[in-house]
Amino acid sequence: MIRISRAYYANATDLSVELYQKLIDRGWRRSGKILYKPDLRASCCPQYTIRLDSSAFRPSKDQRQTLNRFNNFIIGQTYRTAAARLYPKTREQAQRRKQEFDLIERIHESEQGLLNIPPELAHSFKVTLETDDFTEEKFELYENYQSVVHHDPKSEISRISFKRFLCDSPLRTRAVSKTENQDLLGSYHQCYRIDGKLIAMGVLDLLPHAVSAVYFMYHESVNDFGFGKLGAMREIAMAKELGYRWWYAGFYIHTCKKMRYKGDYSPQYILDPESYLWYLFAKDIKHQLDTSKCLGFSKEKSEISELSSNAMSPSSPGGSTEQEGSTADNRTSDSDEDLDLDVPVFALGMPGILTRDELLSQVDLDEVIIEVDNLRTKASCLIGWQKSNINSNLSVKGFIAGLVATVGPDMLSKIVIKLR
Repeated sequence: MIRISRAYYANATDLSVELYQKLIDRGWRRSGKILYKPDLRASCCPQYTIRLDSSAFRPSKDQRQTLNRFNNFIIGQTYRTAAARLYPKTREQAQRRKQEFDLIERIHESEQGLLNIPPELAHSFKVTLETDDFTEEKFELYENYQSVVHHDPKSEISRISFKRFLCDSPLRTRAVSKTENQDLLGSYHQCYRIDGKLIAMGVLDLLPHAVSAVYFMYHESVNDFGFGKLGAMREIAMAKELGYRWWYAGFYIHTCKKMRYKGDYSPQYILDPESYLWYLFAKDIKHQLDTSKCLGFSKEKSEISELSSNAMSPSSPGGSTEQEGSTADNRTSDSDEDLDLDVPVFALGMPGILTRDELLSQVDLDEVIIEVDNLRTKASCLIGWQKSNINSNLSVKGFIAGLVATVGPDMLSKIVIKLR
């Protein structure tokens, strides 16, 4: 079977976290420095943006058991027995632990340096948030994961592809001062080590209102511990503990069985690809996805399950009004060889994209900022601009119009389009 997918691509060399937050709330994601927005109607397997409200997350019985089993492995029964004698809990503390499951408390329960010593734990467990730099240690973990879990041939696993995929991020990394702490923003590697060995790593984009999961990998030696669940719960706990609130698990593909696990965490919300409103990802929507290839929930549902007032509002606000240094350079791509590349993106019927008339009524394309040979100017200064055909995707005006139609007019002041 030939599977066809289509997306709009852009190459970002420098991107603020505020702008990327707005982009993912319009159905974009990144792979390395490549930004892409799938065309849900033209894809065999539509990719929906989903996010989870960490403040309302309640882990399932299976998820709680997975975390408890791992903590017991790290701590060990010898420590449990001795600690009960050396550091006894009050009756109230013991009763509270039986009746309540505090996610943040349990997530950190077995971490090195957080338990009373002596006695010694069965194993040391440490989680660190590190820069997204390349190291041989990280690459060896990636190589093991890709070959054992994804069955990729060793010949296709290279340091170059690892760097490009998981180390090269266009996001600007910085800390934001607050009264009590500093929120980290940008791209990071969350590294998990048992007895000093790197056994798992999550690639994260920390945004003003999101912990966005880019990728997660683990070593085959810890396969039985359910590290996919452990990693997801730690990222959710991070979103709650540090005030990011939302956890973005990446695209959800309903027809892909390997992706179904993302729907096991609740409450989650799914982004309407037409209106960019968030809807509770409940059973009624999942049932619709069973029977319909592509949904625009605001158009196809006259009534829907009760929505969170915060989730129903448009994408979370946030961001700067300053000029962003993001750049783009690509166009619609399709695996179907019969696609006419000269057709402008706004004529493809792609959900959530401005039509030609909407674009011309809302945007003055002459004012778009471009960069040519390190010189920034307005698009209207280009030779031949006025005669350039907006209806041709192969013309400079058509290319710029397609990008603006895809990212939306409200972000026009925050981007610079780099022409080569």
